[in-house]
Amino acid sequence: MPGSSIPCSSPPQKRAWVTLLTRTSYLPGAVLLAQSLHAQNSRYVLLILLTPSFPPSLIPTLRHELALTNSELLPIEPLFPAPHNTPASLIASRFEDTWTKLRVFELHKNGYEKLVFLDADMLVLQNMDELFEFDLPNKDWIAANHACVCNLDGDAWAPSNWTKENCAYTGLAPMSDPTPVPVVGNGEGKEAWSESHRLLNSGMFIFEPHQAQWERMLTFLKTDMRVKNFLFPDQDFLAAYFLGKWKSISWQYNALKTMRYWHSEMWSDAEVRNLHFIVDKPWSKRVGSDGVAGYRGGDGITHSWWWREYEAWEKMREEAGETEVLEMMRKEVAPPINNI
Repeated sequence: MPGSSIPCSSPPQKRAWVTLLTRTSYLPGAVLLAQSLHAQNSRYVLLILLTPSFPPSLIPTLRHELALTNSELLPIEPLFPAPHNTPASLIASRFEDTWTKLRVFELHKNGYEKLVFLDADMLVLQNMDELFEFDLPNKDWIAANHACVCNLDGDAWAPSNWTKENCAYTGLAPMSDPTPVPVVGNGEGKEAWSESHRLLNSGMFIFEPHQAQWERMLTFLKTDMRVKNFLFPDQDFLAAYFLGKWKSISWQYNALKTMRYWHSEMWSDAEVRNLHFIVDKPWSKRVGSDGVAGYRGGDGITHSWWWREYEAWEKMREEAGETEVLEMMRKEVAPPINNI
């Protein structure tokens, strides 16, 4: 954690980072996530779970690239709720893929004892291997970050208690301890802030998978009727399944790009360990001289950080003559502005 001192030692076996890749539109994010972990000298491998929806023709080139960054591909099958329990609509159609994120809890079958999940639209800016030393009360708990519920964009789908005053990040300073997760059954359940502080962001979480837990999760996915009302598949699932069984982590490990201006009193560029590019992705459009980027135009700084890392990676691969991976990546990233 920020400010903590964890002694360096040989990494325990069967610990890993893990992410999910289902389509080529997230390929630049996954490759740069792998590169950023490697550049920050992480001791742990990155597992990239790959579904059949990813083009098979690209797999050899991707596998070759990942071998350069201590990363591995692990083919898996998609996961969905039972037809009778499938939500009628989601916030975005791309979220249909995120049910499959829950398959990370099945990785005990591959011998993994402790894992840290990272979304494929993240960029690691500082070494954060200390996350593997985070203590969980037991194997049925996870650790994650609070969901930011400010809803400053006024999205109509958001619950009425999604306001800045009810956000777990409001009032924090850069090096503050994270807001605790309210205890379930403590009499505070009717308070709007208490309810919203129990929501987690599923972009990063720490967990210890085991068979009994996986079986219970599959049963929940099939039989719990709340699943039909989930708008954010994996995130709503995890918040419901782990209600009262998750611990909060400092914001630096899942720094949503919008926090830079939604929570400016808390944000410090120097403290960001892991940047999360929610909503629109930086690789979809270059940042021009006007600095405008993102849905509301305020993400020019953080998007430029991704492009800085991409251009450094691109230069390395050009110098190494890695033409196939360069061609694969350039099909998914915006061309230079002077070529538009």
